[in-house]
Amino acid sequence: MPAITPWENDEPQFALTDYDRSAACARGRRCSVCDRPMPQGPVWRVVGSAESAAIGEALAAGRPYRNLAPTLEGPGHRACMLYASMVCPYLARPGARRGLSAAEPDEMTEHVVRGTARGTTGAVVGFAEYEYAVTRGRVLFRFLDVVEFLPHDTADTHLEELRAELARSAK
Repeated sequence: MPAITPWENDEPQFALTDYDRSAACARGRRCSVCDRPMPQGPVWRVVGSAESAAIGEALAAGRPYRNLAPTLEGPGHRACMLYASMVCPYLARPGARRGLSAAEPDEMTEHVVRGTARGTTGAVVGFAEYEYAVTRGRVLFRFLDVVEFLPHDTADTHLEELRAELARSAK
């Protein structure tokens, strides 16, 4: 279960983010999935259809990509994000639909609407670095300089890459 998942009545609340846990991960440079330290260097995250398309277009045109609009989704290890892309029902399949709506929608969360489909593609993306800001009510992330782009229609595409990554990290 992701390190940033909140609990209610001894039950994990998947698809939600615990502010304090997310802030602790950001401040300590810890993976948002496994809560272990991330070494200096690249970090990864899973992106949905719109951002995957924007990154793909920028890379194809030879342009740098930076998500200048902050996101609430924190970074993680490569293996953790490959894994997350496969086990999270919403991230794994293009026809998957959101199970929850944002509790208090605003400009950053208005897209989080129950029943919204993920879209045709997603991707696991490595970035050279990230920035974060801990505000009163949320933790905001921006990611800089794409170092790896692994698009997928269905995330099981990443299974062999995950196996290879786990084998490398076990050495």
